[in-house]
Amino acid sequence: MRVSKYILPTLKENPSDAVVLSHRLMMRAGLIRKESAGMYAYLPIGLRVLRKITGIVKEEMDRAGAHECLMPEMTNADYWKESGRWETMGPEMIRITDRNGLEYSLGPTHEESFTNLVRSVISSYRDLPLNLYQINTKFRDEIRPRFGVIRSKEFIMKDAYSFDIDQAGLDASYNAMSMAYRRIFDRCGIATIPVQADSGNMGGSASEEFMVASEIGEETLLLCDKCEYRANSEKAEYTRGEVKSESAVEELKEVLTPDVKTIEDLVKFFKCDEDKFLKSVIYVADGKPLMVVVPGSREVNEHKLKNFIGALELDLANDEVVEKVTGAPFGFAGPVGIKDARIVFDISVKNMVNAITGANKKDYHLSGVNPVRDFNIKEEADITSARAGDICPKCGSPMYEKKGIEVGHIFKLGYKYTKAMNLTVLDEKGASITPIMGCYGIGVNRTMAAAVEQNNDERGIIWPKSIAPFQVHLIGIAKTDEETAAVEPAEKLLDTIKEYL
Repeated sequence: MRVSKYILPTLKENPSDAVVLSHRLMMRAGLIRKESAGMYAYLPIGLRVLRKITGIVKEEMDRAGAHECLMPEMTNADYWKESGRWETMGPEMIRITDRNGLEYSLGPTHEESFTNLVRSVISSYRDLPLNLYQINTKFRDEIRPRFGVIRSKEFIMKDAYSFDIDQAGLDASYNAMSMAYRRIFDRCGIATIPVQADSGNMGGSASEEFMVASEIGEETLLLCDKCEYRANSEKAEYTRGEVKSESAVEELKEVLTPDVKTIEDLVKFFKCDEDKFLKSVIYVADGKPLMVVVPGSREVNEHKLKNFIGALELDLANDEVVEKVTGAPFGFAGPVGIKDARIVFDISVKNMVNAITGANKKDYHLSGVNPVRDFNIKEEADITSARAGDICPKCGSPMYEKKGIEVGHIFKLGYKYTKAMNLTVLDEKGASITPIMGCYGIGVNRTMAAAVEQNNDERGIIWPKSIAPFQVHLIGIAKTDEETAAVEPAEKLLDTIKEYL
């Protein structure tokens, strides 16, 4: 292939909307061009890289025993309604209606479609285990697409779905995919950090994200080098430190605090640190009010909270709801005296002594608050976010933070979809059983962008050999177009090389 006959529209300057390195380099190198917000066309050289990555993914999936399929990109709403996700997926799912009034989605993921496919083709435990995958286009109506192909509305994903007889079978399928993912990213020349992750609306008992460390990453990772504990901020646990001892339990006392509402204001007013306060946040969970109480220095981890209470929707309460629950305006909420609302406490609250919290009365706070004496903790959980310096839950060493880009995610889905969609097979005794599922995704174009983020210098992209668009570039040196003496040997050498490729 001659460069003179190849379309390679490079750019001298960075595009004005390209704010991250991979986006700039991919545009300048002629790999992609923007179609519209969150949508990109792949030019020939970019498509070659994409297909190299796709080839590696296919080889490793086949090696792991998975079978390739190809599903419709437009998925039937009936299957989403069977699983219960038609209402819960949110505005990111692009819903459409055809001329006959039938509802569809441009598939953001394909759990329902594959479950429907499998229930139509298997009937016996002898058909299991089964792992099916595809490499296909997905669609998500991102509210703020950015970073080029890292967060786009249309993207290419490898998604696989395993079906097993029991938990032991799922564990084996999950571990096989975990190892396959490590081989895939290693072969693509990408250093990844596998971390424990929250399963989100996918459901299931466990999941693992494969992250690429990057300052532009939207995920925060909590890491411990001593014991190799790895988790993203949605999932990360930490060991609570010991509570500072108090000389005596103080009397519960109302304190006038006019217009003192925020933790920062309270710290200045009471002249103490944030850990002295109980921060009470009012939410609406699936339409019902909920008070959440955490130490003043901590932030509520809404992912952990949703998982603990089993809520589909969780929103901060408006001023009207806050006043209805507490009897006071925003800024003066506290757990003392609350009787008609559900309260969830972080697990560190019970050990606090002589704390300060809102009095549920305008312009007043309470000091000398002690949980055992002043309120009853009925529900408690780890519902706060870990941060740098927190103690590792595994070995007791301090953890540190890194930003990361997710390039792959694997889930133990359990029975969420097979039960909802009535997928059953007959066991060896002729009894009906429900298979257990796993789900495994890789962002193919994200992997391409991640490779660019990790492999570059001041001159541009340095492709890992395995995914480089071309392996050899022959240059025939000639002073003028008429001087062909140097070109002819290059042509012969090219023919020889092709024989061995």
